Amino acid sequence: MEKETKFMKEAIKEAKKALLIDEVPIGCVIVKDNKIIARGHNVRESKNSPIGHAEIEAINKASKKLKSWRLEGCDIYITLEPCIMCSGAIIQSRIENIYFGASDPKGGALISSINVLDAKNINHRPKVHEGILKEECSSLISDYFKNKREEKKKLGL
Repeated sequence: MEKETKFMKEAIKEAKKALLIDEVPIGCVIVKDNKIIARGHNVRESKNSPIGHAEIEAINKASKKLKSWRLEGCDIYITLEPCIMCSGAIIQSRIENIYFGASDPKGGALISSINVLDAKNINHRPKVHEGILKEECSSLISDYFKNKREEKKKLGL
C-alpha cells in the first residue's frame, strides 16, 4: 500500500496543476518498473478539447516515451475513476493495473456508473484498485465545484 500511496500523491500533484489553470482537478501518472514515466492533468478547457483528460494526456506521453502504443507492464494512477473514453484508452493501451482515488457516480466506467470491463469480448482486462487516498482525491473535486458554485452565486448567476 505504501507504493500505491506514493504514486497517488504524485497524481494529486498533477490534479493541483489542473486547479492552478482553472481546470477540473484530475491528475494522473503512469508507472513502469516503479518509476513515473508520464504525467497528465485535465486540459479540456485550456485546449478546448473534449479528449483533454488527464489519462489521455498521460497515455500519449507514455506511448511517446516508450515508442509504443502498448503500455504493457505499466500501471496508471488517477485521482478520479476513469470515464468511458479513458477506460477504453487504458484497455487499448494494455495497461496492467488501474489505481484510482475517488469514485465517480455520474461518469465512472469501472465501478460507479457502468463497468466497461464487464463487456464480454474485450481482449484486455486491467486489474482495478479503488479508493487510494479516496478522501483527499474526493475533496479536491468537491471543493473545486463548491467554489465554482459560490463564484457564480456572488456574480448573481
